[in-house]
Amino acid sequence: MINIVLFEPEIPTNTGNIMRSCIATKSTLHLIKPLGFSLDDKYVKRSGVNYIDKCNYKIYENIEDFYNQNEGTMYYFTRYGHKPHTSFDYSDSNENIYFIFGKESTGIPPKLLKPHLDKCMRIPMSADVRSLNLSNCVAIVLYEALRQQNYNDLLFDEPHKSKTFIEDEN
Repeated sequence: MINIVLFEPEIPTNTGNIMRSCIATKSTLHLIKPLGFSLDDKYVKRSGVNYIDKCNYKIYENIEDFYNQNEGTMYYFTRYGHKPHTSFDYSDSNENIYFIFGKESTGIPPKLLKPHLDKCMRIPMSADVRSLNLSNCVAIVLYEALRQQNYNDLLFDEPHKSKTFIEDEN
């Protein structure tokens, strides 16, 4: 099972976009307080495009609360990581995998990263930017893990129109 963990997220549109990605990929979202917004925020709802009620998510009071309730392999995303996200093996679809992302302004605190240096990673990028948008990072990593799991029961055909929709168009 793939899990996305947001440590103290600050921007409601990022979280809304991430909720939509979690719904699309059958992933679970974990939100660690404090949140920089209310989940009732119109920006969260707008970004989630009315799918938020289908999102499997849980809220935790703090990081210790999260650690106490979850077991599995934890991966930490940080611009200080030395390994690319593609260098890890996520292929076991029976393993609980947690991708932990920090708050938009400061990331994951070094004191949380230090004990897990072997599981710290980054998405390679140029020196011209400090980081990518949080929701983009989540999507990149989420789909790499799903690719390694052969997309784990996700649809390869559009479900709302026929499989031959394009061929049938005049």
